[in-house]
Parts: sequence; structure tokens; C-alpha cells
Amino acid sequence: MEEKTLFHIIKERFPSLSPGQKKVAEFIKRHMDEGALQTAYQIGQKVGVSETTVIRLAYALGFGGFSDLQEKIRKDWLFKQQAENEGTVAGKDRDVPIFERIIDRERVLLDQLLPQLNPDDLWKAVESIIEADRVYIGSIGSTYAAGYWLYYSLRQMRKDVFLSSPNGYLPEEICELTGKSVVVVFSYPRYRREVLKLVNLAKNQHAKILAITNRQLSPAGQAADIALTTEEQTDFSHNSIASVISLLEVLIAGIQSRDEERINLRQQQLEQLYANQELFLE
Repeated sequence: MEEKTLFHIIKERFPSLSPGQKKVAEFIKRHMDEGALQTAYQIGQKVGVSETTVIRLAYALGFGGFSDLQEKIRKDWLFKQQAENEGTVAGKDRDVPIFERIIDRERVLLDQLLPQLNPDDLWKAVESIIEADRVYIGSIGSTYAAGYWLYYSLRQMRKDVFLSSPNGYLPEEICELTGKSVVVVFSYPRYRREVLKLVNLAKNQHAKILAITNRQLSPAGQAADIALTTEEQTDFSHNSIASVISLLEVLIAGIQSRDEERINLRQQQLEQLYANQELFLE
């Protein structure tokens, strides 16, 4: 018997789901890439429901837990990508609208992201950030948006996280780094001189360097203690922010899984502050 797709399972059981579970199911259907990589807590935050609701959806759909549901999402997502890639006809680019070409290119980049990542390097990066006394994020110029995304996400999980400005960094920020600190730098063509200067200054302070870059042999990649790459196997001239954010999602998920107790405590404290200030509408 042919295995049912996740879309088919959701369609069959949708009427019996709670309103919150229906919101999660619709999100997963529309954003399988995020569902494949993010934690139950992160999905709940994006949808506006609790982590428990996301987990209960997995049971309601007949899975043994959220991890089983996520494995099914990944399987269906990869199958969909492979089918789309196989259906692409070489040389048809001129006949395809520009928006479709861009989306096809992003699919290729995301499809190649996971196989090129070294799990050992990912876990080293995760543990380094968890154990660091302070995390400094250097994202200058066009990489600032990705750096700010990481900064905001880490601030939900731990204290002592700092971010450069889009124009550079201050020496006063670097002088407080120690041998237990981690400096995360983003480096993509055209490579900024300031990024390499930041790396060298941080190394003089004995801080560990984690580079998020397009290639291991980029200037920052060569100088870093750990380099995580997003486009090592491609020849595209344009660098994709989607692949960078996907890599950061993987990194955040790893931190969440290894430092869950401390993160939960911090998020409870933050939620209490948010509630006291009536920060959100719901």
C-alpha cells in the first residue's frame, strides 16, 4: 500500500483538530521547510500557540510524538524537492518567469545545505555558544539582517549576547572578550575588511571564532575555529539569505535541545515580563 503523504493525513483528520492544532497544521502545510527544521516551541511561537499544542497535533495526526511528525515532514519535503528538481528542464530559464527562477534557485540551495554541513562542527558550534560567557555577533553591511535575527533568537535563550552595528564595531566591545567568549562573524562576498579585522582582534583576546560564510576557504572561514557554510557546493553568483537563515535555524534548534532547562527558565521570565507590560495583543 502506498504511504500516505502528510498533506493527506492532515486532510483526513483536519475536522477533528482543535482550533490551535488547525493553525499549526496549516502553517506546516505552507512552510514545510520551517516545519522540517524548527523545534515545537519555535513553530508554536510563529503560529501563536503553545509548544504543547504543537506536540498534541503530532498525536492527533497519529504520530508517536513531535519527532516522528518532524521526520515525516522532512521526508515529504525532500521528496517534493527531488520531484521538482527532476521536473526542471535544462535550458528553459528564459521561458520561466523571473520569480519562479529565483524560487527554483532557493530550493536548490536549501536542498544542498544539509548534506554539506558537518554534524561534528554543528555540535561544536552549539556547545561553544552554550558554554560561552558572552557571545558577540559581528554582522556588518549586507549581513546585518541575518546577524540581527541570530541576536534576537539568542537573546530569548541566554544573557550576555551582543551585536555589532551594520557599519562596524567598537574597540570597547571587543576588549571585554575573554578566552571563554565566542565571536560569531558573517562573511559573504564581497568580503568586508572589517570582518577580518574583527576576527584578528577577537583572537588576540583568545575568543573562539565561529564563521557563518559561503565557503570554508573564505577569508573568515580560514581564520575561524569553526566555519559553517551555506553555499559550498554551488556556483551561484548571488548569496542567499534564505540559506543563511536556515543554517541559523539548525543552530538554534541544536542549542534548544542541549540547553533546554536554562532556556525554559529564561523564557518563563521573559513571558512574565511581556505579560506585565502587555506587550503583545494575544
